[in-house]
This record gives sequence, C-alpha cells and structure tokens, in this order.
Amino acid sequence: MNKFNDLNGKINGMTQCEFEAEFYRRNPPGSLAVLKNKTAAIAGAGGLGSNVAAALIRSGVYNLIIADFDMVELSNLNRQQFFYDQIGAPKVSALKENLLKINPFVRITAVAEKICESNVKEIFGRADILIEAFDRAEMKAMLIESWCAAFPDKFIVAASGLAGTGRGNAIKAAVYGRLVLCGDQTTEANETTGLIAPRVAMTAALEANCAVEILLSGGIGN
Repeated sequence: MNKFNDLNGKINGMTQCEFEAEFYRRNPPGSLAVLKNKTAAIAGAGGLGSNVAAALIRSGVYNLIIADFDMVELSNLNRQQFFYDQIGAPKVSALKENLLKINPFVRITAVAEKICESNVKEIFGRADILIEAFDRAEMKAMLIESWCAAFPDKFIVAASGLAGTGRGNAIKAAVYGRLVLCGDQTTEANETTGLIAPRVAMTAALEANCAVEILLSGGIGN
C-alpha cells in the first residue's frame, strides 16, 4: 500500500519530482508544467463532478476547489467515484480522500456548502476555470449566470443532456463564447430515462477534456 511520508515529502521512497516524472510520463509533453500551476473549480461532487475531478487530477491539474453539500448514498455508487464504506460521508470529504489516493501531492479545497448566487464568487473566485456539475436545471442556470457576471473573461464548462443509455455520438461540446456546454442538450434525467455510468462518465470526460484544452491553450476549438 502506498503511504505518504509527511516528514520527508516522499511516497514509497520517491520524491515529488520522481513521482510526477513517472506518473505523468504518458501525458502530452509540457502539459504538466502548465496544468500543475492552474486551479480548476468544480461545482458538484456527484456523477459529473467526481468523474471530472478524477480526470483532471490524472491529467495533471494540481489545484482543485470542489463544492457540494450532499452526503454519499448507496444509490450514488452506480455512477459516482465513491465506495461502499464512504456511505454517509460528505461527498467533498470522501472525494478528496479518493483523489489523494490517486496523487497524494495535489491540493484539494473541499467546501461542504450549498452553492447560491451570493457565494459563487467567494468560493470559486480564485479558480482559472469553473466546471458545472449540478443535477438540477435551475442550479445550472444560476451558476452559469453568476459566474459569467462575476468573471466574464473566464470560461465555464457545463453539462446538459446525459441521461439514459446509448446514443454516445450525440454527446458533444458546443461553444458559446466563454460557455462550453457538454452533452446531447436534450435528454433530461427522470424516472424514465435514469442515469447510468457510461453516459455520465462520457459527459464528465468531455467536460474535463474541454477544461484541459482551455487551461493549456487559453481557448477551445468550435
């Protein structure tokens, strides 16, 4: 089992530089130097947020702000990056624990607080980019409007339409200025459509991919 030694900053005898060199060996050349100095914020730590967070950490993003006030439930485990023994724990705490098992050198700010119009700027303001990972349409709209009003020059990557099964080719990214919208923009989650791991993970991966492109290049292709 890997154990991080706080006294000498090593993991399994490796320094941080040695760990990074091997962990990110297959990543695009030069990407780690850029990404590890960026901060990404994720609003929501459920199906989208937990999968986005894992993808960003594995891509080389070292600074994450993750906000969510929910607890881990058994019904979450079909699509979210949690485990049975974490049921009942705050999602942000459980997710931070899991992300540090991927890379113990990353810095995670876990905010167990409900996001509203009045605290978006305070919680996420120091981030270079915001990824929306809410379930409810009205919360998505609130977050997008609040972020764009406070930070018109910063990107926000959001999701719409990820429920059901199949139709993977319908999941795409659409760019509207500084707003990037991922999903099929049609399929709403309800008792008929449901939510299943593959489609949720596909949309989350697309959100993370767009975020990485923006962090590396400062923009995104249409």
